[in-house]
Amino acid sequence: MKEFETYTLPNGIRGIHRQTRSNVAHCALVVNAGSRDERRSEYGIAHFTEHALFKGTRRRRAYQVNCRLENLGGELNAYTTKEDTTLHATTLRSDFSKAVELIADIAFHSTFPERELAKEREVIADEINTYKDSPAEMIYDSFEDMIFADSELGHNILGSKASLARYTTQHLTDFVSRTYTTDQMVFSSIGGFSARTAQQTAMRYLSEASTPRRGFERMRAGAYAPFRTAQSKHTHQTHCIIGNRGYGLGDARRLPLSLLTNILGGPSANSLLNISLREKHGLSYNIEASYTPYTDDGIVSIYFSSDHGNADHCMELIHKQLKALCDQPLSSRALSTARKQFIAQMSISMESNEGYMLGAGKSYLVHNDMDTLDEAYAKVMAITAEEITEAARETFADMSYLIYK
Repeated sequence: MKEFETYTLPNGIRGIHRQTRSNVAHCALVVNAGSRDERRSEYGIAHFTEHALFKGTRRRRAYQVNCRLENLGGELNAYTTKEDTTLHATTLRSDFSKAVELIADIAFHSTFPERELAKEREVIADEINTYKDSPAEMIYDSFEDMIFADSELGHNILGSKASLARYTTQHLTDFVSRTYTTDQMVFSSIGGFSARTAQQTAMRYLSEASTPRRGFERMRAGAYAPFRTAQSKHTHQTHCIIGNRGYGLGDARRLPLSLLTNILGGPSANSLLNISLREKHGLSYNIEASYTPYTDDGIVSIYFSSDHGNADHCMELIHKQLKALCDQPLSSRALSTARKQFIAQMSISMESNEGYMLGAGKSYLVHNDMDTLDEAYAKVMAITAEEITEAARETFADMSYLIYK
């Protein structure tokens, strides 16, 4: 049995399925439409649309949408990123067809009633307020806005209260018509049934949708000038992000950079920055490094928070660690440990069938392919110390800074 089976529906929707022994089924419709596909007059509309998809269709009212799977013990949810919107469901295997039918209904038959939009504006406004109350979250979006200034990637997903107030049913309908084209969709599923069953179910409910091919192309962000910006937020701590552009999803150097970021400030307690800033010097409770690749670009960042008086010392220690990674390749022992740790983290994350299903859908959307675990492990084991050093030298040069204090 293959790890994944793939298929394509007549309207261009691609499918990917993994058969398991589980009595639980997971499925998702991954749409290649996110905040970077918004026009300048539409900031926040991709996320608003995701919320509004649940507010009624030609066949169901909002209450019926929300109760359809929940009454069966299942779940329906969605999320928006800068590049995609994902509608996903979890049910018992026997209710898989009901989940697919519901996802198809909200994706292709939502009506966006004005009375529901008025209520949802208030919900998202509260989400925006919550986000603004958390400098540790807000600084990431602010930094990314500056790194990708004046580009499709250079605005946050939530939009603003003022922009939300402008959007009507027609605005959302127009956005969906322009971006939710079936040639830009993947249906991903995992469960205790065959790929043939998954395809037949998808054919029954998803093939009725027929939309024109996408009529626009995304534009890559232009060059930017490194910056060092401090903003007064009257916070109890200093919050700081140091970062730069990274490689896109199509770049072969993406994997060495992922491993490098994990070594530097990944989730493990033995990351270099956690050992240095937290364990050895006791300067910061929150210190992490992250790498977010997009289709044609990416961003690498290091975040920390500390007492105001310790911020400069934290930055000095971070720079010392970055310089060491640029100057000296990892020893064979350190590289071996880093590879094994990374592979173990990947394996553990794949223990979640839902996470595996969502990752498969995104991979198939972007690459039209999905590595098996063995293939992914082999690629990690092939990473060399020289590739990691080269990624460090290219990424850690001319870093930018955003500081909240």
